[in-house]
Amino acid sequence: MDAREVGLGLDFCLRVGEVLLASGAGAADVTATMQTLARHVGLRGAEVDVTFTSLSMSYQRTPEEVPLMSTRMVRQRAIDYEHLTRVDHLVRAVLRDEVTLKEARASLARVVSSGHDRPRWAITLGWGVMCAGVALQLGGGPVVVLIALVAAISIDRLQMWISRRRIPTFYQQVAGGGLASLIALGASATPLDVDVSQVVTANIVMLLAGIGFMGALQDALSGFYITATARGTEAILATAGIIAGVSGGLSLAYALGAGISEIDPGRTDLQSLGMLAVGSALCAGAFAYASHAPRRILVPIALVAAVATVISRSVELPGIGRTWSVALAALFVGLVSYTVAGRMRVPPLVVVVSAVVPMLPGLSIYRGLTLLAEGGTSTSAGLLAMVTAASVAIALSSGVILGEYVAQPLQREARRLESRLAGPRLVGPLRSPARRSRGKRRPEEVSSR
Repeated sequence: MDAREVGLGLDFCLRVGEVLLASGAGAADVTATMQTLARHVGLRGAEVDVTFTSLSMSYQRTPEEVPLMSTRMVRQRAIDYEHLTRVDHLVRAVLRDEVTLKEARASLARVVSSGHDRPRWAITLGWGVMCAGVALQLGGGPVVVLIALVAAISIDRLQMWISRRRIPTFYQQVAGGGLASLIALGASATPLDVDVSQVVTANIVMLLAGIGFMGALQDALSGFYITATARGTEAILATAGIIAGVSGGLSLAYALGAGISEIDPGRTDLQSLGMLAVGSALCAGAFAYASHAPRRILVPIALVAAVATVISRSVELPGIGRTWSVALAALFVGLVSYTVAGRMRVPPLVVVVSAVVPMLPGLSIYRGLTLLAEGGTSTSAGLLAMVTAASVAIALSSGVILGEYVAQPLQREARRLESRLAGPRLVGPLRSPARRSRGKRRPEEVSSR
């Protein structure tokens, strides 16, 4: 390969890594994908370095030659599961030699530059339906669900207006949290019988949906500590923005004499458990839709989220703590998402993130903020609620990642067992192509030589 071909190969690998990293993929997954592509296009031994804001790749054919190095910056981050899925399919096509490098570069350029088939107003409506599902989870009535939907639509439009002016994400979170509190204050001033705390909690979950706790923990477990620290810092700043906005609204409410009550889910029975499952399914499916996930995966995501929520609350009933019940539910999500994603032809990240959104600790954050806003003896209880929220987030991340680690070897062993137990096949290939060892050759190859 000459220098031009090497440069084209490096550029293609970097562009693929940029899309994956910007969409929330872990640094280990991005590195493995780029190295696999590099080996396939002929760049054996290429070195890849991935950080939170940049990707670099170098290749040196022999020690006597000058190494070639290329770098690409990750300037924008947005949850875009359509681009993530299309790039994942493109990578698989390249590895199966279905497209050449030139065709792959052209396809990647079309994926990145093309828009989406869903209008922006439909995405905003998706965020509204998501928060309506969270309000349904919390036991809200039709009025609460409607107010939560309207509040989410208003927050999304406000954040979109701020984002177009290139204002940092922290201030977008502050504005979103403040607007949620103001809408709750406005609802409390009306004669409607509305539990405004449910409205605030539903919108907190909307703001938490984009936080990359799972990506940070995955990078830390896989040894990418710099990227993990950067992701964690981003998540902490985003959460701090929510806290600042919501606590400012709550403080204003107390200063004006408007009381916003704490929320208590109460005891869970079979009827409320069913509503929890319906609300979780609606929330997860709407989040996936708003994140441009393919339509074929929306129903499976909703079913996985509903079952995970039932597992979480059922385990929590006998007296097990909230953290462990959420961890077990997240473990279930990690176990099934690998199989579901494979059958639906989407990356497992699409299923995992969407399915755990209904279990995000919005309720604990709201309780902590209300107690901190009251001050006095309630401060310690508020800090305890915030620590609980952090532990729930860590439980979600670690449970999902552990499930992924367990699911992949189990699926490989299940395929091997199926191939051993299968009898004469009446449909499909009679025999899979056998892999030859590196040191052995077929007799005809030896004779021909």
